[in-house]
Amino acid sequence: MNTATRETTITADPAVPTILITREFDAPVDRVFRAHVEPDLVKRWLGPRGLTMEIDHWDARTGGGYRYTHRDDSGEYRFFGSFHEVRPDERIVQTFTYEGFPDGVSLETLTFVDLGDGRTRLEGLSVVDSMAARDAMLSSGMDVGVKEGYEQLDELLAAE
Repeated sequence: MNTATRETTITADPAVPTILITREFDAPVDRVFRAHVEPDLVKRWLGPRGLTMEIDHWDARTGGGYRYTHRDDSGEYRFFGSFHEVRPDERIVQTFTYEGFPDGVSLETLTFVDLGDGRTRLEGLSVVDSMAARDAMLSSGMDVGVKEGYEQLDELLAAE
């Protein structure tokens, strides 16, 4: 298993305020999905390296919600949202809000695609309310957090 060759692609649509994130994992769909819904697993990979994560609550079911805090030497960063649809091993539809910008709600759809041979492609589509909000999200450093988070998810999946 060589996860070092896995690339995370982050694409902004030039015509609509969306961001598409695509990443393949050398693990079956059920394990990749589980890593997104079980709080003890989520806190081991979500976000950039160097941050610690404290989960206030994580109720990954249709109608549930979440709130968590990332911390580093520079401060605290809090996030919250609602799970609108949780379909095991298929998709998660949720909102995502950074407390530092509470008016900037993103609607995110994560689709888990079984590639066969114990491999999964994760496709995440984020929709925001304006091109300016999308561009602010892209320039916030989110790409580092996404890429490092998925590297940590690779490590977690390889260790299980």
